[in-house]
Amino acid sequence: MKKNIITLLTLTYLIWGCSGTPKVLEYGTEGCHYCKMTIVDKQHAAQYVTKKGRTYSFDAAECMLNQLKEINEETVNLFLVNDYNDPGSMLDASKATYLISKNIPSPMGEYLSAFGTIGAAREIQTEQGGELFTWTEIKNRFDL
Repeated sequence: MKKNIITLLTLTYLIWGCSGTPKVLEYGTEGCHYCKMTIVDKQHAAQYVTKKGRTYSFDAAECMLNQLKEINEETVNLFLVNDYNDPGSMLDASKATYLISKNIPSPMGEYLSAFGTIGAAREIQTEQGGELFTWTEIKNRFDL
């Protein structure tokens, strides 16, 4: 009986530990997995969570996209990006709308920002110029 309880607790821990839950980014102290710069920009950071539950944080969406060239994307459970209009708030990268505008610098110089809605992205595009992309389109632009 005691062995069964220990086995059950171990399985519960493994299932919860590998659930693919993102971690809170520690801005100003955590380093980018790709370029090693300190993550400070709350409007451009990104993160992915593997199916095994490991999280990888990035100072910019472009670092995450470049990292994807080096891994099997099928191992990833969840992609997240900062919402430009809600600094520090993460959103599902596959549902975000992306804007590349030379008037909005991003940490790695790709001028790439993510938005929670297409309406929000269009509003900033009207003010700042640039081109809008879906998740699929931005991955294609990065040759993924």
